[in-house]
Amino acid sequence: MPDDVPGPNRFARDLFAPLPARYDRLAELLSFGQNGQWRMAMVGRVVPADGVVLDVASGTAGVALQLASRSRARVVGVDLTEEMLRQGQRRVAAAGMSDRVVLVAGRAEQLPFPDAHFDALTFTYLLRYVRDPQATLAELARVLKPGGTMASLEFCVPTGALWGPAWWAYTRLALPAGGLLLGGPEWYRVGRFLGPNISAHYRRYPVSWTVQAWQKAGFTEVGTRIMSLGGGLVMWGTRASG
Repeated sequence: MPDDVPGPNRFARDLFAPLPARYDRLAELLSFGQNGQWRMAMVGRVVPADGVVLDVASGTAGVALQLASRSRARVVGVDLTEEMLRQGQRRVAAAGMSDRVVLVAGRAEQLPFPDAHFDALTFTYLLRYVRDPQATLAELARVLKPGGTMASLEFCVPTGALWGPAWWAYTRLALPAGGLLLGGPEWYRVGRFLGPNISAHYRRYPVSWTVQAWQKAGFTEVGTRIMSLGGGLVMWGTRASG
């Protein structure tokens, strides 16, 4: 990936580059096992019987492998961070899926694929790392066939007198401390970053805005599912035919 990527992309790449070796294990530990459940809920919304599926922000290929294991589809994973992709390639090879899962470096805002190329599409923890979420959704829609399904997974912000303050305390205090203890300085940096970043994103782009953004990008039947008492958000929709 070239060094002249835009600021948000560069920040995301630099944040995740040191993490691959322990990413999957620590993501599960620090989310109390919820990350895997959220992924399964997202994948369940899009899996076609066959065809080609694009997984954007694929990271270490966790979602791409789930997509391949639950269908006959071929899967293409795209991510900014080459270190994450190398770890993903090792996981794909270990799973015996190299003939069905291909990982490539690329940006969600400028996907290296023709129009209407994929039968389904997923993306995970993406829109907080792009400069223009609306334009990014339009680019994702561009490469999806009419009638194809897209689904996403993102963190969310719990509300309510109990879970709101509990989430704030966990993300601001326990998450950085746990990251430092289990993963060292790199994970401490991630722990310090995530809570404020998630809160800031939803102040600017609440769930209602995101639903409308999907619709503006050309998706119909847009649905949402809040998970884990508000900690996760799964969305899905169908690319309009005309």
